[in-house]
Amino acid sequence: MLKKLFGSGKPTAPENTAVTDTARAATTPATQSKRGNGPKRGGRKKNPAAPAAKKNWLITEFEVAPEEGKTRFHDLDLDLTLMRGISDTGFKYCSPIQAASLPHTLRGNDVIGKAQTGTGKTAAFLITIFNDLLSNPIDEERFAGEPRALVIAPTRELVVQIGEDARQLGKYCGLNVVTLIGGMDYQKQQDKLAGLVDIVVATPGRLLDFEGRKDLYLDQIEILVIDEADRMLDMGFIPQVKRIVRSCPRKTHRQTLLFSATFTDDIIRLTEQWTEQPVNIEIEPESVATDTVDQKVYLVESQDKFTLLLNIVKQDSAKSVIVFANRRDETRRLFEKMQRNGIRCGILSGEIPQNKRSRTLQQFKDGDIECLVATDVAGRGIHVNGVSHVINYTLPEDADDYVHRIGRTGRAGATGTSISFACEDDAFLLPGIEAELGMKLPCERPPEHLVNNKR
Repeated sequence: MLKKLFGSGKPTAPENTAVTDTARAATTPATQSKRGNGPKRGGRKKNPAAPAAKKNWLITEFEVAPEEGKTRFHDLDLDLTLMRGISDTGFKYCSPIQAASLPHTLRGNDVIGKAQTGTGKTAAFLITIFNDLLSNPIDEERFAGEPRALVIAPTRELVVQIGEDARQLGKYCGLNVVTLIGGMDYQKQQDKLAGLVDIVVATPGRLLDFEGRKDLYLDQIEILVIDEADRMLDMGFIPQVKRIVRSCPRKTHRQTLLFSATFTDDIIRLTEQWTEQPVNIEIEPESVATDTVDQKVYLVESQDKFTLLLNIVKQDSAKSVIVFANRRDETRRLFEKMQRNGIRCGILSGEIPQNKRSRTLQQFKDGDIECLVATDVAGRGIHVNGVSHVINYTLPEDADDYVHRIGRTGRAGATGTSISFACEDDAFLLPGIEAELGMKLPCERPPEHLVNNKR
């Protein structure tokens, strides 16, 4: 999780970072922040301010030597309680997206960031949120259900992951983080909104549910983060996001941070509507696929695919395996067949209730199950170190999904293996994937012993 939160921590080389400041340069005072300015509502429960974290920790306990080509978190003049949380993660230097964006976001500038999963963008916007809220405390009375910062993400799993990262990073900050997702107990989430709320992380649909019932008010939002905007567009969430943005203070009275792996014309038009004179930052990945993943493609007949899968999973080297398929019905069939063949297996797909998906993911993290079968949407929330194999049972139709899939292994400095099955039904997708990777994938027939013992 830490690797995902902070990215690689590699030197912040200028050649792979493009920054365009279209108006507001870094001249804005560091203390300036665009405050939410909606009207206060009377008659609602008043809550005391969150208690300040004890400051019994010294920055001398987190010593990091300056190093050429790298940006230290010490160089950013962050709140001491936030620095303590960063110290606990063990990361010392900013990733490229953090080094490029934080000097602007910490001054209150809007930012549009082009960055892929695993670059450390989550920590970039969380550090911005925590530091801003801590630097600009509200002395006046606050009311229940009025967050100061809002993060919108497309999937339940991603919301849960961001929430966990926020609680880890801000555990000494005394700020309350609430996650809102569908498929979980509505009353429990509603109860959390009945108290003081500083930061809300939510999927669009569930957020609108609570706002519609007057359990949540967005007119005091100071920082709005829209994560994975391209995925929001692909999943049809943009109309909902537009409603959410309209409920927030106008763009001149809030800070907006928008991140996307790709920028289509539709996304560009939305950024123009939602941001005010943003700083544009683009982080080009050093390589589309990590060097720590051994990628191979097995050319296999359709009728042999399950036998091949089963024999791979039963190998001693396959200690922790994620199997990706394109459709829910296919993941269900694979899950049931794996169980019948004695594999301790779990399933993650949109048809599975969220509480069960959360339990399954925790069992996988704990090693209680050895294999997960997942769809791409559900799989975007899988951030587990130690995954030995990723198997593409069916090739993804979108090359970006291939990159995301194989990124589930080879994490945190470990090595991993990605095996893709290509048959007569989907081999035509390989050229598009190779074009995205900028390399040819090694294609071979699977070893004979892996397609024997058919079941």
